[in-house]
Amino acid sequence: LSLKFGDVGNLKGLVIRFLLTTSYYQLSVQNWFSLHKLQLLYNHSIQATFNATRIYAPASYSYHCEHVSSLQRYDALLIPSSANDLSKLWEVTFTDFQIQGFNIQEGHFAYAKDCATFFSPAILMGLVMSLILLLVLAYALHMLIHLKSLDRHYECKASSAYFAQMKDNDMGDEKEPLRSSGNESDELRNQQFYKIYI
Repeated sequence: LSLKFGDVGNLKGLVIRFLLTTSYYQLSVQNWFSLHKLQLLYNHSIQATFNATRIYAPASYSYHCEHVSSLQRYDALLIPSSANDLSKLWEVTFTDFQIQGFNIQEGHFAYAKDCATFFSPAILMGLVMSLILLLVLAYALHMLIHLKSLDRHYECKASSAYFAQMKDNDMGDEKEPLRSSGNESDELRNQQFYKIYI
């Protein structure tokens, strides 16, 4: 599959060639296509060759990816074919890339298989946050159940309040008259402290 730029200024002699292959896989019981290589030609001369990785889809589908690039910040799906090749001097990036090499009907792309994996960073963050919320909810339910069990057994565990009884015969011994400058007052000799148990 060749992409030509026609008479667009300096790009007139530039051709981007996509080498696609198709294979039959028994596990999925269908044909799959994959992008095998990408070549950059200028004036019919190959300037750079990149091996493509993880660019594949069922033959009846198209393939779509937000970025297909040779740069590491875009996950580098295009890898220079050899260390001695001039490919290292080129940086290739396709934005909103979509390709379909086979089974094209009426000039439109078929349903696209996206390159985003199931465990993308956003999905992983959502799973971690969901796990944290579930742990907090489980802890809160555990505390509520524990508090409910305390309320249910509170009456059985608690003892009634009582006051120690004072003896009438000790009442007289507790007070001792004081006489000073004509005034009479009483002083407690034995001070008894009362405790309340609940």
